[in-house]
Amino acid sequence: MADDGDGRLRTEGSGGSGAGGLPVGEMLLNVGLLALALLAAYRLYLRWGTRSGPGGAARQSQAAALPRMKRRDFSLEQLREFDGARDPRILLAVNGKVFDVTKGSKFYGPDGPYGIFAGRDASRGLATFCLDKDALRDEYDDLSDLNAVQMESVREWEMQFKEKYDYVGRLLKPGEEPSEYTDEEDTKDHTKQE
Repeated sequence: MADDGDGRLRTEGSGGSGAGGLPVGEMLLNVGLLALALLAAYRLYLRWGTRSGPGGAARQSQAAALPRMKRRDFSLEQLREFDGARDPRILLAVNGKVFDVTKGSKFYGPDGPYGIFAGRDASRGLATFCLDKDALRDEYDDLSDLNAVQMESVREWEMQFKEKYDYVGRLLKPGEEPSEYTDEEDTKDHTKQE
């Protein structure tokens, strides 16, 4: 507090003050910062929040309602049909084995961080820790150019997928014929995983 010369007391900052005693410029800055923070929060919500919102929840419940997939082998073209966009089921291949990753759709679905692998052979991308579409091949990839460390990484990823997701078949090499699986083999392998 200070005397303004007329015998009246004034508080510091009372000249040009807005509500609450803050200078108008400082108050406008605070309002601007608040508006920017709200805009940023809204944009984050649009980008990430809607993924798990009504559409995401519907996709999750639809995926949970799918029956267990019967064992079969897949060509690359057949595997591409299961990318989560055309069909709610999501498959991917690792080291020649195809896994049903539908229950992990928030990761492998069209909007997920690993959605690039859906309906594809993910081996090269996982081995090189690369999420670019350029890292994946559109034709059969024998992985022969990967070094020993990268191949070990592929095998470790394969083991992780075996533990977490259902194995549904093999990825066929060009010209390779699919195996015929019996219902007994299919049931035995599914109960063994649980």
